[in-house]
Amino acid sequence: MSLTSLIALVVFVGLTAGAAAFGAQFRPGAWYAALAKPTWTPPNWVFAPVWTTLYVMIAVAGWLAWRESGSRTVIIIWAVGLALNAAWSYLFFGQQQIFAALIDIVAMWLMIAAFIGAAWPLNRLASLLFVPYLAWVSLATALNWTIYRMNG
Repeated sequence: MSLTSLIALVVFVGLTAGAAAFGAQFRPGAWYAALAKPTWTPPNWVFAPVWTTLYVMIAVAGWLAWRESGSRTVIIIWAVGLALNAAWSYLFFGQQQIFAALIDIVAMWLMIAAFIGAAWPLNRLASLLFVPYLAWVSLATALNWTIYRMNG
């Protein structure tokens, strides 16, 4: 691995960790506990290990895509998706705006799907690393929508 590639990996990890740290500032707390939620809501202890794993995969996928020529659009999609990811916790937990968070998570889902499609011809592993992310955000989108309906 070249020094440039190693530095880029550190940058991707740093950006992803920054997004994760930003989102982690906004905790569920008493407001979330008081919301009506569907019976299929995952227990709170599941979120930290799932997101930790996904954030590692997000960073590596972005780096793998970056290493390929012609990846500019893919990296823009990756970055926009990461920004939407960071914004969701702020909107949902920080601002307690369930509908705004729903709009954000739908846009995030679209960016994840777009990354999978755009990265596929460049680096299939980068694309495949986003599949569990898409699955988890699909569940989170359904949960966000259901919470909105139950509490709106």
